[in-house]
Amino acid sequence: MSIDSGDWGNPLKKRRFLRHPAQVVVAAFAAADLVGTLLLALPVARSGDGSAPLITALFTATSAVCVTGLTTVDTGTYWSSFGQWVILGLIQIGGFGIMTLASLLALFVSRRMGLRTRLYAAAETKSSGIGDVRRVLRGVALITVVVEGALATILTTRFLVAYDYPVGKALHHGVFHAVSSFNNAGFALYSDSLMGFATDPLILLPISLAIIIGGLGFPVILELFRRQPMRKWSLHTRLTLLMTGVLLIGGTLFMSANEWNNTGTIADYGAGHKLLAGWFHAVQPRTAGFNAWDYGQVTDETLLGTIMLMFVGGGSASTAGGLKVTTFILLFFVILSEVRGESEVTAFDRRIEPRVVRQAITVALLGIAAIVGATLALIEITSFPLTPILFETTSAFATVGLSTGITPQLNLPAQVIVIALMFLGRLGPVTLVSALALRQRQPRYSYPEGAPLIG
Repeated sequence: MSIDSGDWGNPLKKRRFLRHPAQVVVAAFAAADLVGTLLLALPVARSGDGSAPLITALFTATSAVCVTGLTTVDTGTYWSSFGQWVILGLIQIGGFGIMTLASLLALFVSRRMGLRTRLYAAAETKSSGIGDVRRVLRGVALITVVVEGALATILTTRFLVAYDYPVGKALHHGVFHAVSSFNNAGFALYSDSLMGFATDPLILLPISLAIIIGGLGFPVILELFRRQPMRKWSLHTRLTLLMTGVLLIGGTLFMSANEWNNTGTIADYGAGHKLLAGWFHAVQPRTAGFNAWDYGQVTDETLLGTIMLMFVGGGSASTAGGLKVTTFILLFFVILSEVRGESEVTAFDRRIEPRVVRQAITVALLGIAAIVGATLALIEITSFPLTPILFETTSAFATVGLSTGITPQLNLPAQVIVIALMFLGRLGPVTLVSALALRQRQPRYSYPEGAPLIG
């Protein structure tokens, strides 16, 4: 029987491992992580003598395939050109989606997709149904090529004209940072990330735009491309755009105000460059991970605000991580409905299904539990204070990549915890929601009601 036969009703098949699309996605990411680790462990992947330690290769490969950006070594100097291209490939695979990429290749090669392949792709792309997977895959591929190609052209030209890079170096840096930006990875080829371009709007603004586009999510982008009137937008698109706008504007004002007179960051800049820096660092916690100032020098208010932005993250079915903006704003409507004493949760004149509410609460609580648990563990096994550890664990879970500088100093057990947290952050919420959605069932009986006291 073909693997794409879609025979999900056979009890024998249900006992097989990887019978659920979410399980296949996890296995695919794990396989890509393993292959990336082996490639980065080769002597040719390191710029210096010998090969990279296995833990260094594993940490870097996991960070790349999970589009996080946290590193224990300097990407631009530690890894050779081969190693950097391996990292770039892992970023593209991780951001695009392994099952999305595999399904797209299958579609191009065979011109057909079986039911099971469509289920796998739909689970990862959040397609509205398996019938529109082909259209979604083609749209995802087109958006990726156009955005990354345009940004690579802009950056390469800027590096050539303004910074006198040789053609080969300019092209390499332009392509690398374009892919890293759109996929919200945050990997940079500079030891100080993008601090050397802190006052260059022709570098920071295009990168920010690519990050925002990648963080909206492919369903939103595809819907916007249809050029429908705003009143016909889906509830998901409305919630995503609303929350994205609020976080970007509010984040810019918050970051700029708290760093305006900070001599360790932007106090010496002009007003325009201060606002540019504030905007850039309101965009980055959406899970991009570049930085144009030193997070070890920012105020406590900025650190806390960044942690909150990192936890919220970007849009669903996007290259971004975090809780996701739709989940966050949905929880706001849940609270609002409860405060008003309403029996149903509504948003923009739409009733939210109880199943969706349960999923949002579950994902949020598990995310908080993962960050708190990892933070407690790192406090026990390292000597770093709470704030930088909480910043690091939130950055890892939300696949952001921002750091206060303690990641390279983490011991082996701490690195293993961060690796697990990055993997969980990239796949945990997606896998959980997919599993909950596909395993929905109606019980044949109900228990008597109970009413424990709340609050």
